[in-house]
Amino acid sequence: MAVVYQVGDSAGWTSMGQVDYQEWAASKNFHIGDTLVFNYNNQFHNVKQVTQQGFESCNASSPIATYTNGYDTVAIEKPGHLYFICGYPGHCQTGQKIDILVAPTASNSSPPPSTQTSEPSSTASSLYFRCNLSFALGVLIAFCLSGFVY
Repeated sequence: MAVVYQVGDSAGWTSMGQVDYQEWAASKNFHIGDTLVFNYNNQFHNVKQVTQQGFESCNASSPIATYTNGYDTVAIEKPGHLYFICGYPGHCQTGQKIDILVAPTASNSSPPPSTQTSEPSSTASSLYFRCNLSFALGVLIAFCLSGFVY
């Protein structure tokens, strides 16, 4: 089931030092189909999706995507890292950046379903034995109830 995450929870996307975004992201389990919501004052902030290098160096000059409306939603579509920073000067350097680690899909991470190992012939033999045993018991009971005397 998909989850909608407001980045920074009630504090939103800010440079005021109220949120440790790395800690916030580490406390979540992101999956394909989830949505990130960046809520911020667009007079003072924006959201730039960047490469790992752009994230590490706080360089927003060549973003993958830019969001500027103040209530931006980003759909998570693939596993791996998603990097976001604020492109306003100095904001990324003071911690307004986040690395979202998206888990692989369940089908990629779980082992394949087990297969039944019993052979049809052993199942058929077991069924044949049970039917013959039931028949033999039925004959014996009928024989005893009919009043057979030695």
